[in-house]
Amino acid sequence: MGEGRDALTTLHVEVSDGVAWVTLNRPDVLNAFNETMLLEIAALWDNLRNDDAARVIVLTGAGERAFCAGYDRSGIDDPDALEGPLHHRSVFHRADAGDFLGPKSRGLWKPIITAVNGLACGGAFYLLGESDIVVAAEHATFFDPHLSYGMPAIYEPVHLLSRLPLGEVMRMALLGSTERLTSATALRLGLVSEVVPGSDLREAAARLASVIAAAPPLAVESTVRVIRAAHRHGPQVLLELGQVLVDAGTDRAAFDSGQEQFNAGNRPKWWTR
Repeated sequence: MGEGRDALTTLHVEVSDGVAWVTLNRPDVLNAFNETMLLEIAALWDNLRNDDAARVIVLTGAGERAFCAGYDRSGIDDPDALEGPLHHRSVFHRADAGDFLGPKSRGLWKPIITAVNGLACGGAFYLLGESDIVVAAEHATFFDPHLSYGMPAIYEPVHLLSRLPLGEVMRMALLGSTERLTSATALRLGLVSEVVPGSDLREAAARLASVIAAAPPLAVESTVRVIRAAHRHGPQVLLELGQVLVDAGTDRAAFDSGQEQFNAGNRPKWWTR
């Protein structure tokens, strides 16, 4: 996968110690995505599915101003003249940005930790909605600008419903660019799980990623997939299949190693939050 990473123009990727660090790399437009980025990130998610060196992914944006400002609208004069997968002439064949951006939509069940290093709005919520843990810098802000610019808010608020209460999603969608959530409010509402100074954001994400990367990969991916499925379909369905899922997600060698550590009295170092 190294050669493919070298050819990327809108992303920066490095893999180290089981962690793939993925950076949206268009800081001049606040890391907004264009169709090149959509194609590159879709291919990246597909490749990471089979890259055993990457057991957990940390996603962030280049610079300190923004994580992602959604779709890059700069230079759009005639929307009807746009080409590419998002703009097929038939609405029935038109793709959605989430088909490319979303790691879960691409079948990637390795954990995604998203480190929000600034502004996150609009299409950024595709990524937040399919992230498993979200941490944010103190200066991060969140809003959905669609209605402020004459567009309906459709996909993005639906993704946010996995992380925010209905009333908060509705308020964000209807107020558009007029109101932004601070990182403190996002923490209180559950959109993010931790807020740190911007200078500490990478370290905070790395601390989480290193713990997850040390766990058995099969057990980790099984855990992510089952929790996601339970959230989507209801816990009872998954509980009824519980023993099957436990067996399917257990690597016997990893289980035996864990038991040996337990018997030897080895306990992981822990922290409080």
